[in-house]
Amino acid sequence: MFKEGDTIDVAGTSIGKGFQGGIKRHGMKRGLMTHGSKTHREHGSIGAGTTPGRVYPGLKMAGQMGNVRITVKNLPILKVDPSRKALVLKGSVPGKAGTILEMSPAKHVGHNW
Repeated sequence: MFKEGDTIDVAGTSIGKGFQGGIKRHGMKRGLMTHGSKTHREHGSIGAGTTPGRVYPGLKMAGQMGNVRITVKNLPILKVDPSRKALVLKGSVPGKAGTILEMSPAKHVGHNW
């Protein structure tokens, strides 16, 4: 089905990293470490007060990182080994060694091909 030179999309489950804070999960900045600061790695304010009286959806906060399905797009096939039923790809694929991956022909989204 696949041959050398083709590009494919590879989908799988990414490596889980557990419960992470905002700095590692979203690349937020940290607070001052000295001069009397009491917020070193905390997130800060999560919204206004009485109005709107709620937290807006989609706010970046600490939480579970990784262990989600992701798709890496447009990976070129370097070599096909039919005897071992193996593909050699250029680039990284989601998950750790032994993860089951789903491969499909590349959709080339955003190109005028």
